[in-house]
Amino acid sequence: MALAKTAFALMGDWNIAPTPENYELFYLYAGGANVALAKIIDGMIRDKVPFSAPVLQGLCAQFLARERTAQTMEDVGSGISGMLDAVLTKLDRAGKDAGEYGRALSAVSGELGDAQSPAAVAKMVEHLVGATQAMEVRTKSLEGELQRSSDQVSELKTQLDTVRKESRLDPLTALANRKTFDQELNLAIEDARQDGSAVALMMCDIDHFKHFNDTWGHQTGDQVLRLVANCLSENVKGRDTAARYGGEEFVVILRQTSLEGAAKLADQIRANVENKKLVKKSTGDILGTITISIGVAQLRDQDTPELLVQRADRALYRAKNTGRNRVALEAELIRSAASHAA
Repeated sequence: MALAKTAFALMGDWNIAPTPENYELFYLYAGGANVALAKIIDGMIRDKVPFSAPVLQGLCAQFLARERTAQTMEDVGSGISGMLDAVLTKLDRAGKDAGEYGRALSAVSGELGDAQSPAAVAKMVEHLVGATQAMEVRTKSLEGELQRSSDQVSELKTQLDTVRKESRLDPLTALANRKTFDQELNLAIEDARQDGSAVALMMCDIDHFKHFNDTWGHQTGDQVLRLVANCLSENVKGRDTAARYGGEEFVVILRQTSLEGAAKLADQIRANVENKKLVKKSTGDILGTITISIGVAQLRDQDTPELLVQRADRALYRAKNTGRNRVALEAELIRSAASHAA
């Protein structure tokens, strides 16, 4: 209750709309467990920075998705742990039941070895039938309990698979996030080392993105990011990976692709983005077109992931510095350096 009151008081002090997401954000802040969130909000309060809707949306996207992922992982882990304990208890009980049944069979077997009257044999058979029926009932009960446990484990596995998938994606654009990009680039380089295939890397940056944010607001800026992300998703298939690298930068890992092939795809993506019209959802007004600049580099024999990214980044800056809305290859950097030396 104290945390709830603190969260509502803060929201009231800063005139924050009492939406479920905003309340969850400030409840998390009031708890003090998320140090990164506390640092940001403390700084905003200290500097009297307004909690605008775009700022709150950004904080919710950044922290609540992560918090929910962590909570889901904890819930699934606790569920699986409890399920294993329950199953082990059931199996232990089944073992004891089987032991008792085995002892009953042994007793009857020993008694049958001796000379027995028909009445004694009938009594032993009756005892054996009773023990067998009891064992059958216990076995069927165990089967039902284990089936219910199996269903619960399947449900937990589905939750775990979902949260794993979400943890690999950027919440705003639904592309792979930076962590996933790093993992996929390492895997692509390892595979290329083994089979000798080519790997190309594209780095993309939205031209004049700050202008869209400053002119139309962060919500329109988010719309621009999603528009570019959709264009990447439409053109990148198979084992290739499109990811949000950070801010308005995107990256694409192209497996088994030469520099020339990557350049052709990059220009296709660039043209596809340019042909899209940015429409303000609230009014339907056309705000203009978006353009992107792209740098392309190809994996070399001694490359680390960092070196490959650096060359693609330098190619991107060449595309920016030579007019924007174009594709620049790392080969242009070599030619440019040679001409300067000459």
